[in-house]
Amino acid sequence: MTDTTVDNVRALGEAIAAEVGKAVVGQDRAVRLLLVALFARGHVLLEGPPGVAKTFLAQCFARATGLDYGRIQFTPDLMPGDILGSNLFNFQTSSFTMTQGPIFSELLLADEINRTPPKTQAALLEAMQERSVTIDGVTHPLSPRFTVVATQNPLEHQGVYPLPEAQLDRFLFKHVLGYPTAEEERRIVAAHGGRFGAATPQAWGIEARTDAAGLAAAADATADVKLVDPVIDYVVALVRATRTAADLSSGASPRAAAMLASAARAEAALSGRDYVIPDDVKALAPSVLRHRVVLSPAAEIDGRAVDAVVAALIEQVEAPR
Repeated sequence: MTDTTVDNVRALGEAIAAEVGKAVVGQDRAVRLLLVALFARGHVLLEGPPGVAKTFLAQCFARATGLDYGRIQFTPDLMPGDILGSNLFNFQTSSFTMTQGPIFSELLLADEINRTPPKTQAALLEAMQERSVTIDGVTHPLSPRFTVVATQNPLEHQGVYPLPEAQLDRFLFKHVLGYPTAEEERRIVAAHGGRFGAATPQAWGIEARTDAAGLAAAADATADVKLVDPVIDYVVALVRATRTAADLSSGASPRAAAMLASAARAEAALSGRDYVIPDDVKALAPSVLRHRVVLSPAAEIDGRAVDAVVAALIEQVEAPR
């Protein structure tokens, strides 16, 4: 049990979102999903065109949450050792010394993850699932707060390697960042247009609003949120519906169902409730399911979009009253 209540979790979430909002305009939904993922111990894939603040958002979020930040720029020649680290021979001591790679951080930005071959992408699998890495047969634990925020650009089709299904299934959310509204873009230009050089969270006055103990307490409080049987049945029905839909050739996994339930707990806690309601599941289902389902050939020929198919399934599956 923890002394931290869901009211504390909601207040912490609002404080972190306000800090990020000092510098990042128009990405409130992305910030909310990052908070849910942090408290549900999940990972996030951000997809959007260049220039919509994917990288800066991750930097600001790490700063506001007090997480140790690391970044990997994925390129075609990146090797697994560049991510994990390696044992290097020290001639002075005549022994091998472990040199840790950038994965030994708490919030890891995997920038343009689809620009490196699957062999290197797979280096993240063990870390994302088990929060540990194995180097030369020795397993090294990562921080319990280890979170991957990966980005990819949907506009590039040459020199990219689509993430395999097993990798995609490790991400709790895939969030698609679009262009801001005209009003939001005006605010961005007014705020950022007068500054020169690379933007940094420090320059925008973003401060950490919590620490490791605070995040652990919030995660524990989230785990105590009640999930009643009717809502569990609803989560299962929703995920199973993706496996029988005519427009889909491949549906979501049981891992997706478990992740959706965990995320719904975090969403409820961030809303100040100690119980999950069906609307929590509905709100998160598109971001949980869109990267785990595959359109059927007929649906592709008809020009159906994954998001439209998922939205139709959410509409069809009856929610508990």
